[in-house]
Amino acid sequence: MVAAHEVVLPFVLAAVIAYVLTPLVVIVERPRVRRGYAVILVYIVVLGSMAGFVRIISPRIAYEFGKLRLELPTLANEARDTWVPAIVDRLRAVGIAPSPPSAAEAPEAAPTSAFVARPLPDGTLAIDVGTGARVVETKDGWLVEAAPERREVSFDPNRLVADAIGRSFAYARQNSLEIARLVRDLVSTVSRTIFIFFLTLMLAAYMMITRDHVNSFFRSLVRPSGRAAFDALLRRIDQGLSGVVRGQLVICGINGILSAIGFAFVGLKYWPVMALVAAIFSLVPIFGSIASAVPAVAIGLTQGIPTAFFVLGWIVGIHQLEANLLNPKIMGDAAKIHPVLVIFSLLVGEHFFHVVGALLAVPTMSIAQSLFLHFRAETETRE
Repeated sequence: MVAAHEVVLPFVLAAVIAYVLTPLVVIVERPRVRRGYAVILVYIVVLGSMAGFVRIISPRIAYEFGKLRLELPTLANEARDTWVPAIVDRLRAVGIAPSPPSAAEAPEAAPTSAFVARPLPDGTLAIDVGTGARVVETKDGWLVEAAPERREVSFDPNRLVADAIGRSFAYARQNSLEIARLVRDLVSTVSRTIFIFFLTLMLAAYMMITRDHVNSFFRSLVRPSGRAAFDALLRRIDQGLSGVVRGQLVICGINGILSAIGFAFVGLKYWPVMALVAAIFSLVPIFGSIASAVPAVAIGLTQGIPTAFFVLGWIVGIHQLEANLLNPKIMGDAAKIHPVLVIFSLLVGEHFFHVVGALLAVPTMSIAQSLFLHFRAETETRE
């Protein structure tokens, strides 16, 4: 495990997929369908449903992203001209930010004329060049010319894209060999991702088809006198993981649906995108919920304070419903992990394995908690 940790991820993901889909395979098996055909049927239904859902919502998501890109300059200007001054005024009111300089302390305004003559104490004149002209040194002497007009630079995504494309082509002309290496690495990464995806599905299928043999093998490693305790440990782990993995997926779906209803009701801009973000971010407990609320509230602020407060209140209401009703009913008591342990596992997982570690941190903590509770109960029973 330590030496091959870089290639363990497909096996871990396959185990998660197998664990999530095994109940569906069991249901399909009941009408006397062979397990291999049941796995194929479940794959077709699940993957087909996901592909159909993506195909249905992708035009609307693309349309909303297009609108967001076009309105980014307006949002940036509003943040610069409205939000930032308001925040600075509030900070000044509480004494955190410095007050603006008074008229007496304000620096002297720069001259607006092209040339300004100032008398010096020795009787000579000093000629200052103003903002309307500039002096350029040439091989024949000094040249006085009109200063170029300064224009305020505004955020223009189209200009940024055009500049980026221009710089990319210039870079490509000068670094063709490096571009070839980047293309090769990109093709290799895409090919490896596709390979790992199908390999993960194949591994998950093998795990679901041979789950009885896998359980029997691990059970055979335990002495006959300890197999009853081993079965109890597996039941405890299953109860915890069932809530953490399957329950969290169900809660993510409910979270996305409720977010979409509330956002659409208040007329929040880009509400399909914000609801999708809320559903996906809910895969990571605590931090995901906080992160998903930030863009929705920020968009609500552009439509007014009441809209932003409604969005914030709706999100808080969803999470209260999740914490007090959905978690106990869907996840169950066996899946309860103390919030401090959840935060600790998320930080550790993200630190060592980044996004994948954050996604798998809570299930790993659930298994560790189940092991601890089981051996503590066994110790108490022996005493």
